[in-house]
Amino acid sequence: MKFTAAILTISDSCHRGSREDLSGPRLRRTLADLGFEIVLTRILPDEVEQIVSALRESAAKASLVISTGGTGISARDVTPEATRHVCDRLLDGVAELMRTEGMKQSKFAALSRGVCGTIGKSLILNLPGNPAGAQHSLQSVMHLIPHALDLLAGKTEHSAAQ
Repeated sequence: MKFTAAILTISDSCHRGSREDLSGPRLRRTLADLGFEIVLTRILPDEVEQIVSALRESAAKASLVISTGGTGISARDVTPEATRHVCDRLLDGVAELMRTEGMKQSKFAALSRGVCGTIGKSLILNLPGNPAGAQHSLQSVMHLIPHALDLLAGKTEHSAAQ
């Protein structure tokens, strides 16, 4: 089964056009290489209401919703708040794993407030805005994603090897 994905870049400067979005296209290539069908990409400003709306729209179209950016500690970083607002369930362990693995690459990974969770039958992952950090975060949890998406789709049978 081919999984679908949506990628949301959350960045005031990318939305204004004053900075090029490098993370979104990098994540798009990574997911496409892994066999995901990319059904939606958008660049949004750091505005809770717009992020909430885009997360809901994306979850209606894709089984995996990736956001990149807006996870830091500056006043405009509101992606985690928007994500918490829409999620049915939070997956704290997934976010913890991304931060733990991120610490091996950058001492600043601990400052990420990104959250992960579910909305309906979709999985949402908040990734950092830095292109390398975003790709590394995604790759650090990629081994979990197919199983998580299967579970969300109702495939709850477990093999003896799991």
